[in-house]
Amino acid sequence: MQFLTKNNFLYTARTTQNKKLSALLLCAGTLLLPTSLIAGDLTQYEASYDVLRKGENHGKAIRTLKKLDDDTYEVTYHSDIEWMIFSDSRKETSRFIYGNTKITPLNYTMERKGTGPDKDYAIEFDNEKKIVNSSQSKYPLDCEWTDEFQDSLSYQVQVREELKMGKTSFSYPLIDKKGNRRDYNFEVVGKETISLPIGNIEAIKVKRLYDNDKRQALAWFAPEMDYMLVRMWKGEKGVEQFEVQLKSFTVTSPVALPEEVKAK
Repeated sequence: MQFLTKNNFLYTARTTQNKKLSALLLCAGTLLLPTSLIAGDLTQYEASYDVLRKGENHGKAIRTLKKLDDDTYEVTYHSDIEWMIFSDSRKETSRFIYGNTKITPLNYTMERKGTGPDKDYAIEFDNEKKIVNSSQSKYPLDCEWTDEFQDSLSYQVQVREELKMGKTSFSYPLIDKKGNRRDYNFEVVGKETISLPIGNIEAIKVKRLYDNDKRQALAWFAPEMDYMLVRMWKGEKGVEQFEVQLKSFTVTSPVALPEEVKAK
């Protein structure tokens, strides 16, 4: 857990009896909020997940987000899964610019090892020249540029920003390593309280919209954890493929006293 420091603060999910304190982090008896929630930056964190299939644990995953400079961030997702004779270890990394609730991707990399052939590739978004480069091609990809492009990881950060603004439907164009455009469309289904290893959490349920009903994907985001992704479920033809559940969440950015606490 390389991004953890001595002064990290571990968020413990609230129970239904602790509603008034649920949005705050508790440390040494003093209520603290992440600086990011006060100053308008993105919350820097490390989150760990269990990867399940039909209720059985088959692996783990770690998601981190850290700030690199004034407006540049990096989000990573590293998973290790084993199921029967199948194994899969992959790491995705996205670097992006954040400003005015907008995520602008700079580059994306993916490395995968395990059963079957290993894979790795990189995609670069040149926002000045308005072209997309891929490690799989010598030349810029043949795709029509749009400032709304997201990569396969950055769009998940953008979803959180849309939810913070109260939006109930959103869509993002993604470009794969070959230059093919995929439109990811989502809608908010509603709110529900879910039980996770970290505790009971009230979450916003989001559904991905496909062109057909063969595939299903659902995600849950917790408003009281700065809209953190706390659960994800994927299925095909009604059969579960996997489920991801949040196990721990640690804020790694500095924290500061809220104004109402300072005034006391």
